[in-house]
Amino acid sequence: MKTETEGLILTDTAVGESDRLVTVLTRDSGIIRGFVRGAKNLKNLNFASTQPFSYSQLSIYKGKTSYVIDESRLIRSFYNVQFDLQRLALAQYMCELAVRNIPENVYSSEILDLMLNCLHVLTATDKPAGLVKTVFEIRFAVLSGSMPDILYCSGCGKYDSETMFFEYEKNRLLCSDCVREEQTVCMLSRGAVTAFRYIALAEPKKIFSFTLSDTSLRQLSDCAEKYILSLSDTRFRTLDYYKQIQAFT
Repeated sequence: MKTETEGLILTDTAVGESDRLVTVLTRDSGIIRGFVRGAKNLKNLNFASTQPFSYSQLSIYKGKTSYVIDESRLIRSFYNVQFDLQRLALAQYMCELAVRNIPENVYSSEILDLMLNCLHVLTATDKPAGLVKTVFEIRFAVLSGSMPDILYCSGCGKYDSETMFFEYEKNRLLCSDCVREEQTVCMLSRGAVTAFRYIALAEPKKIFSFTLSDTSLRQLSDCAEKYILSLSDTRFRTLDYYKQIQAFT
């Protein structure tokens, strides 16, 4: 049975002399791994549309043991992300996060749109890579069913304070009166908390429509990363690489 869907090519691996195995985040069926026959050949009609960071219309059928992509049409390429090492490392981390957390046969349209939005910002704007990473991690958690509990202090119900704390392993917000030293928390300024709430709750097309000081962004970035890692319960090789690149930029 053949399926028509849109998808973002996340990774590819050479197979034999002429074929490639690609991992795709599809709009209708989550993560799919499929063979593309002859796609290593520059003259192959599927060459450009099945490269990593290509968003394409795909015709996929399931064979006896695997998926095969027999036709594809490029909708948009984010290939130029590869011209900036830090942004490329971040894009690869986003892809690994998707591959490790999104199963097959799951409707993934919202996560796909998030990936496309973040790749657009990475390749077509001058917004800092660290900001894109933070937005992606928070929104990915939300779309994966782990909405951060950040509206009120879980201890006393306080909504606003100069400084608040997010206990990322237990997913709860605490004010300075309710936090305890032994808790694994991230300290957040008022601006960082406001941005945290905004990113989690804003309309998809407006998730980058906010400003944040460098200090608050660093706080929120650290918090978002710790939260997504606590949810994933794994280590990401691409995140380690991104941090190595970040240290030299």
